[in-house]
Amino acid sequence: MAKITIYTDGAAKGNPGNGGYGVVMMSGKHRKELSEGFRLTTNNRMELLSVIVALESIKTASADVAVFSDSKYVVDSVEKGWVFGWQKKGFKGKKNVDLWKRFLVIYPKHSVKFNWVKGHAGNVFNERCDELAVDAAEGTDLLVDQGYEQTGETNLFDS
Repeated sequence: MAKITIYTDGAAKGNPGNGGYGVVMMSGKHRKELSEGFRLTTNNRMELLSVIVALESIKTASADVAVFSDSKYVVDSVEKGWVFGWQKKGFKGKKNVDLWKRFLVIYPKHSVKFNWVKGHAGNVFNERCDELAVDAAEGTDLLVDQGYEQTGETNLFDS
């Protein structure tokens, strides 16, 4: 089983505001960095999306994955089992349902352990993820976070 270490972080300039995520993935001698920026989103969405994108980018099946995040929202939701209860209750009253559903598709494909790390405390990989997330949030050609911006309103001019 492949052993993969993942560090993740999310950022939002305003909450909501433009945001981004950063990921550092390591396995053996291999290292990969990922980041993207969005024009309107929240910090929690970017924290969660960073984990999802990292897990989705793993090319091997059934990897042994250690995720390190400074997001109590993400780490506690999984490690304390909250998200599985939310799923059973149809996510009633919960935020970021689109992302949690996406997470629940990829999560069981690997053996994943979440670890909380203190942010801005000198952890080299957490600091790098923060840098990637902030740079992405401040970039140009920001993407649309459909799950956040989608209002569900019908366009009256569509037929």
